[in-house]
Amino acid sequence: MIKPHTRPLKVTEELSNVVNLASISIPDVSVIIINWKSKAFVKACLTSIYANTNGLTLELFVVDNASFDGCREMLQSEYPDVIFIQCEHNLGFAKANNLAFARSRGHTILFLNPDTEVQKSAIQELVAGLESLKGAGMVGAHLLNSDLSVQTTCVTAIPSILNQTLNLDYLRRRFPMWRLWKMQALFQESTLPVQVEAISGACMLVRREVIDDVGAFSTDYFMYAEDMDLCLKVVHAGWKIFYIPSAKIVHHAGGSSSLRKENHFSNIMLRASLVQFFAVHRGKTYAGLYRVTLIFTCVLRLLLLVVASPLLMIRHRGSLLVRALGKWSHILVWSMGMKRNEYRRQHI
Repeated sequence: MIKPHTRPLKVTEELSNVVNLASISIPDVSVIIINWKSKAFVKACLTSIYANTNGLTLELFVVDNASFDGCREMLQSEYPDVIFIQCEHNLGFAKANNLAFARSRGHTILFLNPDTEVQKSAIQELVAGLESLKGAGMVGAHLLNSDLSVQTTCVTAIPSILNQTLNLDYLRRRFPMWRLWKMQALFQESTLPVQVEAISGACMLVRREVIDDVGAFSTDYFMYAEDMDLCLKVVHAGWKIFYIPSAKIVHHAGGSSSLRKENHFSNIMLRASLVQFFAVHRGKTYAGLYRVTLIFTCVLRLLLLVVASPLLMIRHRGSLLVRALGKWSHILVWSMGMKRNEYRRQHI
């Protein structure tokens, strides 16, 4: 299991236009954005927030996870009201969000990915839904890919061995109404809010009292699965999660990845986080079964890729084949317990 960084952490915080906070009314929303080498995305995200949040009082946090990419200087120059927190080490997604939450004051907390852009009154729609829906503790938006197509992962099922093993783009496109995915709400004609099992961590609006009740993001996860963990804790505490179709937000990470370099570290971290999630919520036996299933899945995929290699070589000049072989080979090596220390060192 990959553990998050545990060395003593030095954190510095810069507040522009320092004022007596006690004299300021509590903001409607505290927006928390975690940056890691995403300065351009952060800028576009903030621009969209400022342009589309009339009628709301906000406080905005940007936490830089030791990327030192010039985000602080950009904020000082263009968004001096944003509260910037510089981490000297990469805390991971959960710890960085919790750090900003501990300093926030808003009635509601919006955890928002840096590669998002708010469309029109999306945040107002989320706030209205959270305030008006009976029992609502958390709400999520209608996420769009960069090409404005629907991002089907914005509404999802709590992970299981079955839905993770069958989590193929082809199957999700071919059978979007399968109960296995729990994303039927995305394809309804109505724009009314719908209660769902879980929502994407790319955009989560949560009541402060809910986080106080269930705790913030679990730091057992360095990245990935912490959003599913929080959704499960919210539901177990008796709160409801709703999807708000009228709140539209572009999430650029959801676009086609066919032209991006394969990120083996991210692929490994996703599976490692799922092992941790299953161990916490379903027991070590279930987590071990998932790892065994993952080994068989990798072997099967690699065999299919070898069989299909002549066709892939013709259609894609080998680039797709090489990326796919590399991805599943790395996952297989990790799932069998080989080179685990090497992957662990990559986030220290």
